[in-house]
Amino acid sequence: MKRRKIYDEIEQMFGLVPTMFKSIPDSTLELELFKRLQLEDGAIGVKNRELIGLSIAAVSKCRYCAYFHTEMARLNGATDEEIEEAIHFAKASAGWSAYINGMQLDFNDFKKEIDLACDHVRDLHLQH
Repeated sequence: MKRRKIYDEIEQMFGLVPTMFKSIPDSTLELELFKRLQLEDGAIGVKNRELIGLSIAAVSKCRYCAYFHTEMARLNGATDEEIEEAIHFAKASAGWSAYINGMQLDFNDFKKEIDLACDHVRDLHLQH
């Protein structure tokens, strides 16, 4: 797709062509992928994908991504409570990851324990 056509489509979507797209070389300007991932529902709805993006941005500490994904999540119906919960989940996941990796727990034991815990929860759900 030619750059001008891509810019026209971006401008139709956003009302302008953000600099982040203007700085991308022709060889990697993939609007179709961006549109599919950011704007169209898939197996994971757009709002939830944006909340995931916000979680990743929070952990990677990218203020550009944090702002983008927060605003896109809001645009797709995310509430302040959902945004905060996504960030808390990212914080908890990153914290546990740091702890478990730092303690160098045995991965095979970890997997066995998680599998047993999931089996237990499944059994509980079947009983109810």
